[in-house]
Amino acid sequence: MKKLISVSAFALLASTLGAQAQDGGSACLITKTDTNPFFVKMREGAAAKAEELGMTLNSYAGKVDGDNESQVAAIETCIANGADGILITASSTSAIVPSVQQARDAGILVIALDTPLDPIEAADMTFATDNFLAGELIGKWAAAKLGDAAADARVAFLDLDVSQPTVGVLRDQGFMQGFGIDLGDPNKWGDESDSRIVGHDVTQGNEEGGRKAMENLLATDPMINVVYTINEPAAAGAYEALKAIGRENDVLVVSVDGGCPGVQNVADGVIGATSQQYPLLMASKGIEAIAAFAKDGTKPEATEGKNFFDTGVKLVTDQPVEGVDSISVEEGKSLCWG
Repeated sequence: MKKLISVSAFALLASTLGAQAQDGGSACLITKTDTNPFFVKMREGAAAKAEELGMTLNSYAGKVDGDNESQVAAIETCIANGADGILITASSTSAIVPSVQQARDAGILVIALDTPLDPIEAADMTFATDNFLAGELIGKWAAAKLGDAAADARVAFLDLDVSQPTVGVLRDQGFMQGFGIDLGDPNKWGDESDSRIVGHDVTQGNEEGGRKAMENLLATDPMINVVYTINEPAAAGAYEALKAIGRENDVLVVSVDGGCPGVQNVADGVIGATSQQYPLLMASKGIEAIAAFAKDGTKPEATEGKNFFDTGVKLVTDQPVEGVDSISVEEGKSLCWG
């Protein structure tokens, strides 16, 4: 039985009613922001499934990526409202853990979407892309695309945030493994000794951040010829910085997301290849899990051989390489979001 706790602040952030109050249980969706198309698609998936199952859904979001305080306030509100379950894409994967534990202590099922908590066991389950595999696919593709020239590559890493959230670390390290770079400690980036690495900078996962980070790294080494990006908005920003110095056609840019604008950027040559993930599926599966938990206490199980529920990933490119499975841009467009 859930225990209600007192909270000092309610709704310190924007809240929207995703599905009207019904009798099939209640859920909260807490995303990093409410503007990124990835999270917009999550809200759509959660709202549609909640309506189908007769559940109440309340959605919340941080003001910007990295806004842990608003996410903490949202969890407190969900606890006070007696929600059956919480779906969360955490901005700070370790700082949010005490609040998540507070919710679980109150008898609420907590599922991390997209971004695993640190440690991953802090949530009851994680529904996500295999983010390491997503990075590994674009790393393998980039190495195969360069061929022998990969041995002399100059690689820039456009990461998410200095706090190194798990999703950013997994993609970054996956890329390195796919490209053939020794990882050092796989739980963090920045400790590698491979001389091909020009450097790491952070983007906050948006286009402006991507542009600034690319400019910073080009100032370090103007001969960069491979760019890993945490997501497609960051890739678009990197492309603008490269275009400004006339290098947009001789630098290989790879990314992760699979949103419709990003897939179009693959078609237009802005991005060479991207790993496509499926946010609507993450959210709809999460709502189904909360409905099952509300009915009889059943908790979701991980995909066999993994410590999370894998919602799948596919490499999208019109330049397939031997040894790396991929789908075409046209196939990617049929599956894209945003």
